[in-house]
Amino acid sequence: MTVILSGFADEISPDPAEQLAVLAAESITHLELRSAWSVNIADFTDEQVTAFRDVISDAGVQVSAIGSPVGKIPVDAPLEPELDRMRRVADIAGEFGTSLVRVFSFYLPSGEPPERYRSEVIDRMGQLARIAESRGVVLAHENEKDIYGDVPDRCADIITSVASPALQATFDAANFVQCGVRPLTDAYPLIRPHLVYVQVKDARAADGEVTVAGKGDGEMRETLIALRDSGFEGFMSLEPHLDLAGRTSGFSGPEKYRSAVQALKSLLDEASIAWE
Repeated sequence: MTVILSGFADEISPDPAEQLAVLAAESITHLELRSAWSVNIADFTDEQVTAFRDVISDAGVQVSAIGSPVGKIPVDAPLEPELDRMRRVADIAGEFGTSLVRVFSFYLPSGEPPERYRSEVIDRMGQLARIAESRGVVLAHENEKDIYGDVPDRCADIITSVASPALQATFDAANFVQCGVRPLTDAYPLIRPHLVYVQVKDARAADGEVTVAGKGDGEMRETLIALRDSGFEGFMSLEPHLDLAGRTSGFSGPEKYRSAVQALKSLLDEASIAWE
């Protein structure tokens, strides 16, 4: 088994040159594109798309996925602007030669039972998936805390109910820990059939604090072994969040980012998983 390492390079720095320098130092040839110059990918102008594409091409770096913010709005917010944003992000994905776009399944009102919003979420995710189908991209739903699909059964329900090849799953162990879920024990069996991407960060169950891989309660070692034994082939994308973990972004800085990379490489070596 061989995996391809990637990561949210904007956690290193807003400056693409500094992002690429750290990736090169760690022999990482892909990045997950969420922002550059402190501008979110969904808000890139055509000129910024061209400029970023040129700078990564010169560095020999490719885009593994678009780390979009699509679906990170309240479930009762107007949908049409989000559909327009989905169309724009899908088109940008094509510009960067990737078919994977991370999405979310809408924030719920605090204290409300999630089941009350199930049909609305399924309908909205279906509309996003139809746009993805038409644009030739695959949506990787992330299990973000406080959205409808934050726990394993609802993540799986969204994907099976929409029933589109353009809607699949990514797996974020830290987010599961912060929701009181054991990632391997509780989530992996439900998510693995739909898994197209893995995002790497860990967290402690006691306080939700994000850690490097293997230093929290995210069952990272065991999950890597399960992925190895199931024959997973694809991207593992670092999202360390070691200095800042916000709703729309995260930040680690160059040194902490490299510590997160090295922690993951160590776990991969332990599990006899090759990386490139």
